[in-house]
Amino acid sequence: MRDRTKKMRGSGTFGMGKKGARGGGTKGGKGNAGLHKHKYIYMIKYAPDAYGRKGFKSKNRVEKRVINVGDLNRREGDFMDLREEGYDKLLGSGRVERAITVVVDECSASAKAKIEAAGGKVTNG
Repeated sequence: MRDRTKKMRGSGTFGMGKKGARGGGTKGGKGNAGLHKHKYIYMIKYAPDAYGRKGFKSKNRVEKRVINVGDLNRREGDFMDLREEGYDKLLGSGRVERAITVVVDECSASAKAKIEAAGGKVTNG
């Protein structure tokens, strides 16, 4: 026996009438309808973050702009005022190969040690 699809070839409407196969009903609802019901597996697989809030953001959080000593080593000059450039803190990742004088509001202990070991100086603004 032939399957329904083969049987309906050429009929134009596949037995649904002129309006029966139109609209969102044939898709199980329009848009995000059914994501908690019959389209749940689809949501879990392809859109797991579709609903709900994730994480927490403090109202009092202050973002600090930071820069590493390795980035300073690549720059020209021996004096750098990081406050004027908009940086708040100096961190210690990277190498310092020359004496640099740096003015910055905050500085990590490792960054200060690396700069002073190379013969430089860190001044807190």
